[in-house]
Amino acid sequence: MLVNKACRVFGLLISHYSHSVVLSGLQSSRLCSSWTGVKKRNYWKYLKRSILGAPAPPYKKVVQTGNPILRGQAESVPPERIPHPETQALLKRMTQIMRSCGCVGLSAPQLGVPLRVMMLELPEHLCQMVPPDVRTFREMEPFPLKIFINPTMRILESRKLSFPEGCSSVQGFSAVVPRCYSVEVSGLNEKGEQTSWKTQGWTARIVQHEMDHLDGVLYIDKMDSRTFVNMCWMEVHE
Repeated sequence: MLVNKACRVFGLLISHYSHSVVLSGLQSSRLCSSWTGVKKRNYWKYLKRSILGAPAPPYKKVVQTGNPILRGQAESVPPERIPHPETQALLKRMTQIMRSCGCVGLSAPQLGVPLRVMMLELPEHLCQMVPPDVRTFREMEPFPLKIFINPTMRILESRKLSFPEGCSSVQGFSAVVPRCYSVEVSGLNEKGEQTSWKTQGWTARIVQHEMDHLDGVLYIDKMDSRTFVNMCWMEVHE
């Protein structure tokens, strides 16, 4: 199977372990309510794990930093495997998780699958949650779902812009990250057709963030460390 084969190639024993940009600040209240430090598995969860074993990828939750899969180089998907039900199921799962988490991008490694697959989407309702002046300053424009398999990226304008950035694999935190102003991403879509997309501003930032995930890079590797903050720091001290 494609997913299992990729995991073996990557060399990880996925079963031994318990992958996007989010609009900075939009999820802070939800994250605050769930951020309690290290969680202890209760008896019933322990029993369930003992009987059913560890969940298999693609996971139903986004893996968090510390999971080795986030630091590996993802493998290419054979084009002939794109129409396969397993690949299509992965794309469906990624879309569901990305939307349910309120993310604007997600990569396959973030669900435990070390394949070069990423998707991006900025719906109008998420855009409207950002103040108009901020949207203008950051050049935020809504765009429909975009899926790229085996993507490559070309920098169109190397001028760097620095803005706060978050990630669903580094939950509850944010930092300022410099990104190139404009890029072009090319690859195959969910039908296996060649596609490309020229982007700039905030959209280009999302593309660069997700491309990094496919190469084992997190935004914390590129951030201005002095700006790294817990988005719930006030609530934590109350």
